[in-house]
Amino acid sequence: MRPVPALAIVLSTAALALTSGTGPATAATEAPVHVITAKGKLTTYKPELVPAGARAHVFGLTSKAFGTSTALLVTGLLPNREYGAHAHTKPCGATGDLAGPHYQNVEDPVKPSVDPAYANPRNEIWLDLTTDATGRGVAVSKVDWTFGERRANSIVIHETHTHTDPGHAGTAGARLACVTVGF
Repeated sequence: MRPVPALAIVLSTAALALTSGTGPATAATEAPVHVITAKGKLTTYKPELVPAGARAHVFGLTSKAFGTSTALLVTGLLPNREYGAHAHTKPCGATGDLAGPHYQNVEDPVKPSVDPAYANPRNEIWLDLTTDATGRGVAVSKVDWTFGERRANSIVIHETHTHTDPGHAGTAGARLACVTVGF
């Protein structure tokens, strides 16, 4: 698996649509585009599953005409392993819990949110991935909404892919690592 070329294709296609006017007629002239970027070492909470020195690169584009596209590229993780990842409400901290809950476009009034009506990949940014033999992985999320006054502030890497069943929707095991992102 070669995640960097796949990531480049996805992001260049999104950028081309946003700037060429191939989307809605007014997108190129009236819809401002916000670029989201972050890169660096992950704050690691469980080094046996996310080794020290693992890195993340996050890139996103958001506009009212096209919604929000987010791409995550990770390196230095365990090889051939599934991980969950989501946008969270707060920046990374000394523990995984300090990143707060998943960011939800429409907030579930019940916390923690495990209702599939709220905890789903259309209302949250889910970036589940499987690493290759070298410990690299890539994931892309596309949602139809953009951020208002409330914003996500981090991406948290979780222990498993995200569950979707009622009572467990949105859960993905322990918080293993985090990268702060200025959404």
